[in-house]
Amino acid sequence: MNLWVLLGDIIILLAGAFLLGGLCSRFGQSPLVGYLLAGMLLGGSGSLGVIQSNDEIEAIAELGVALLLFSLGLEFSVLRLKKLGVRPLAGGAIQIVLTIALGAGAAMLFGLATRESIAVGTMIALSSTAVVLRILMERSEMDMPHGRNSLAVLLTQDMAVVPLALLMTLLGGTGDASAVTMQVGKLLLVTSGLVGGMFLLTKAAVVTLGKLTLHRNRELTMIFALGTGLGAAWISHQAGISPALGAFVAGMMLGGSPFAVQIRADVSTFRVVFLTLFFGSAGMVADPWWIVSHWHVVALVTILLTLGKLVIIWTIFRALGHTLRVAMATGLCLAQIGEFAFVLGAVGRGVGVVSTETHALIVSVTIVSFFLSALIVPRAPRIANWVASRFYKEDLSLAASSESSAPPDVVVIGFGPTAQIATVPLIEAGKEITVIDLNQEGVAQALACGFRGIIGDATQTEVLEHAQVPEAKVVLITIPNHQSALMILEQVRFLAPHVQVVVRSRYQMNTDDLISAGGHDVVGDEEQVGQALSISISKWLNSES
Repeated sequence: MNLWVLLGDIIILLAGAFLLGGLCSRFGQSPLVGYLLAGMLLGGSGSLGVIQSNDEIEAIAELGVALLLFSLGLEFSVLRLKKLGVRPLAGGAIQIVLTIALGAGAAMLFGLATRESIAVGTMIALSSTAVVLRILMERSEMDMPHGRNSLAVLLTQDMAVVPLALLMTLLGGTGDASAVTMQVGKLLLVTSGLVGGMFLLTKAAVVTLGKLTLHRNRELTMIFALGTGLGAAWISHQAGISPALGAFVAGMMLGGSPFAVQIRADVSTFRVVFLTLFFGSAGMVADPWWIVSHWHVVALVTILLTLGKLVIIWTIFRALGHTLRVAMATGLCLAQIGEFAFVLGAVGRGVGVVSTETHALIVSVTIVSFFLSALIVPRAPRIANWVASRFYKEDLSLAASSESSAPPDVVVIGFGPTAQIATVPLIEAGKEITVIDLNQEGVAQALACGFRGIIGDATQTEVLEHAQVPEAKVVLITIPNHQSALMILEQVRFLAPHVQVVVRSRYQMNTDDLISAGGHDVVGDEEQVGQALSISISKWLNSES
């Protein structure tokens, strides 16, 4: 393929993504829908067929997923990754096994052979890292419970790509037990070497960069970041490991360095461009005419798979002790088929275990599920909250006595450092305070201060009612996540329109949303920091004079 032909195709795809993505945004939809449509319309199988460099663009677009995971790794140091907990990671492993088993069983009911049925279950077991994490990061929902669960499951799924590819090879009868054992040993050895190598490399680089003047050598930091992230992805690919997983490890090793914030900012532009190419190339894989001519089959299979994965993930996370709302939101985020279905499908076709018709169906369903996810994932918390409030009453776990007591003067939602400082005047005034927090440590600290404490999800009406919010005088919302604070505020205004509500806003740009939703007094973190800095500067000026 001529370089300039490839460049021309990339420009055409980016232009189409820009126009259709902007059009979708104008009508309140995710721009990802526009990117997928651009690929479907402009790709080799599309109605226009003006782009012929499908394979080359798809190879380039894989870098987008690698850079997405690299950026995410910068957010998640080793310590923070540990905080995800063992249960969500175990939940991801259980989800893969259950989905393969149930998916294979359903495929057999539709008349497929045993080997092909297992191959289908393998293809649909994974969710889309690119779609889900892109949306969650854009909406600042990675720190919400369903965001952390989704990340843990997606990381588990990425680690399972190579074993699943080996399984697909075995189904085709082209591998034996000794070969598989050697492949698994190679996988473990290379992964260990990658983690150790990235650790030593990043430690040495941080020492080197620390001796340079950052504001005079910004390009060195950016070059190092891209070289590390893409280099880890390349090494992983060469070793037969998921490139995205290798990039995540590299980002995680750099996440604890003092340069993490700046590296994340420098990489973001490249990540956006490559991810746009990824979604465009994903759209090019589908044949819109095949989808239209088999629309009834595609629609039925899409509905069954989406509902099936939703039920599986919801059941697993309910069994792991999460509330219905969190389990439902996690299931809605992960109910699609992931981009690795294309990879596993290609392996399956190569070894003769997946027929052309089955491959076309799974690819079409995957593309349609991408469209659905672009609409569902941003609304997952609200849908889950609606389901929880309409059809189920959550059990409330109380850290304090369940006996009836006098209504509180103030209900504090979230009891981190901000709330602990804010409640000092209330303690001195002798006010009755009730704290709601999902974190048991936060509730324990509230009890130590002499407050009542409730372990619960404040986005649910039942929890707010149990805390006697309608009888309170003031509600103080200190949750740092904007979407969570907004949902809680809306529930409080609906339940107790007369209550005075004070809300913390982490970023100034979110203040108007909170005021429009009914917050009487919105206090911005950035504003408070600015005022504190202004006072410090004033003190310095006074000392100079």
